[in-house]
Amino acid sequence: MTSAALPALPPLLDVAGTAVFALSGALAAARMRQSFVTLAFFALVTGVGGGSVRDALIGVPAFWLASPWVAPAVFAVALLAWFTPERIWPAGLLEWADAVGLAAFSALGTAKALALGVAPVPAIVLGVVTGCVGGIIRDVLAGVPSILMRPELYVTAAALSATLYAMATLGGLPATVAWVMATVAGFALRGAAIVWKIELPAYARLADGRRREEP
Repeated sequence: MTSAALPALPPLLDVAGTAVFALSGALAAARMRQSFVTLAFFALVTGVGGGSVRDALIGVPAFWLASPWVAPAVFAVALLAWFTPERIWPAGLLEWADAVGLAAFSALGTAKALALGVAPVPAIVLGVVTGCVGGIIRDVLAGVPSILMRPELYVTAAALSATLYAMATLGGLPATVAWVMATVAGFALRGAAIVWKIELPAYARLADGRRREEP
């Protein structure tokens, strides 16, 4: 693949997706009654953390450094969260918006990695990193169980989106079609997990190899 095959969201949607992730970080700090500086930092690392780690691993400048809009949008979200009551942000609405961003940016992260010459399997990993690492950093800073430590289908949805994008483009589908298909699939899986509380089974083997009995 070449960089010409790399799909891109319209700038407004790209910034909006980053802002959704940033808002989840800002609200996490607000719930802990932190200062505005802490709230803005949470918004920044949550919004751009995954893409920044991906770009660092690939060896290219972080995506948001060249954008005149991403950082201002993140800090605007921080100000919005700071000056509005927590009750106006329904947890369910934010969770669904986050699901869209998770699926879309996992596919786009994979697309960027493939376009820059990364092999397919590492590119899929980088797609998952793009979609999930910001939330992981947010949870670690907040001192709450990370999404990696919870059984809910979150990282799995990102992996589905990233894998489908890679398989579709390597199979010859146009990049934009592959991105839409992968985003819809990842969002559908995450949405099903939200609605029906779908979780991965936990490890339950004892030292002697037998399965632990449920209480």
